[in-house]
Amino acid sequence: MIPLQLFDTATSTYTYLLVDNHTRDALIIDPVNAQWERDLAVLHAHGLTLRWIVETHVHADHITSAAVLAEHTGARTAAPADCGVGTATEQLVHGAVLRFGGEQLQALATPGHTAGSMSYLWRNHVFTGDTLLIDGCGRTDFQSGSAVALYDSITQVLFALPDDTMVWPAHDYHGRSHSTIGAEKATNARIAGRTQAEFVALMEGLDLPAPHDLDASVLANRSSGMRHDAASVVCPAEKGPCPAEGYTGDVAAQLAWQWVQNGEAVLVDVRTDAEREWVGAVPGAVAVAWKQWPGMAMNETFDEQLRAAVPQGSKVVLLCRSGVRSVAAARRATELGIEAYNILDGFEGALNNQAQRGQLNGWRWSGLPWRQG
Repeated sequence: MIPLQLFDTATSTYTYLLVDNHTRDALIIDPVNAQWERDLAVLHAHGLTLRWIVETHVHADHITSAAVLAEHTGARTAAPADCGVGTATEQLVHGAVLRFGGEQLQALATPGHTAGSMSYLWRNHVFTGDTLLIDGCGRTDFQSGSAVALYDSITQVLFALPDDTMVWPAHDYHGRSHSTIGAEKATNARIAGRTQAEFVALMEGLDLPAPHDLDASVLANRSSGMRHDAASVVCPAEKGPCPAEGYTGDVAAQLAWQWVQNGEAVLVDVRTDAEREWVGAVPGAVAVAWKQWPGMAMNETFDEQLRAAVPQGSKVVLLCRSGVRSVAAARRATELGIEAYNILDGFEGALNNQAQRGQLNGWRWSGLPWRQG
């Protein structure tokens, strides 16, 4: 059994999908924001239920799609405890185990590239992130990197695995897909045959340029990539809707409610029945779930229900938890010929630094009408 390996050309990043072939439960490692739609399509094509979204570290060269995938699938997020990803539902320490179906993934603390970097062991496969690359290793000159720690992580943790363990890195820039522990021990250009002092001297002399958008990527990734949630769009109510790609635009909750009160738009809540029942609902909103719990399966009658809810020639404003599913729904509504707007921040709003919703923004936080139960 091998992982499904996916590639983002722009950043040369590998994403890995691990599957229990019996239950069809899945786990994804290091997803890339630019590829979230591809990853959802792969899950759907293979009939998989995503259970975990896992990070090897806080990436500096791309933004994760963890928050978006979690919103669409109901999967839980996991990240190394020492990486400062406060939004991750599971904070991983060395030896921690994540289970999906009858399979399990074990966390191995491998600091060095960053202070919190981890690798993950599944069967005879190890996913090494930026710690160990094919014929190389990750840099150590930012994000509390340490060449000493990286040397120890590779030689004492990863190289302690059996030689036939398959190595799956987070990046490769030369068209290679995987290696083995034995091959890297014997021929890795940066570490094979070197003492710790020699390795440290080599790493300190690399003088590499900083990754593009390093600061923005690190900041977003410490919030599971939430910068790419529609909630990050600044669009004050008094300035009207903001144009969007693939649908008419984004609107602040206050403006959406004004339109609804004036009879200018239909409010459609695309959250699940459970969310509306337990978290709260907007009086008068039409319930048309984009996906349904459990399993977050697509609502096969979404098109039919939406057409029935929105009179011809009217516009629709779409509400979800935090402004992710509602974007997907708005794009679909646009394909159906409906003038569609996403309500920014959703019902509960974005996560704060304590991974709590409802404290920063959102429909409920704004004091707009809602009820519970």
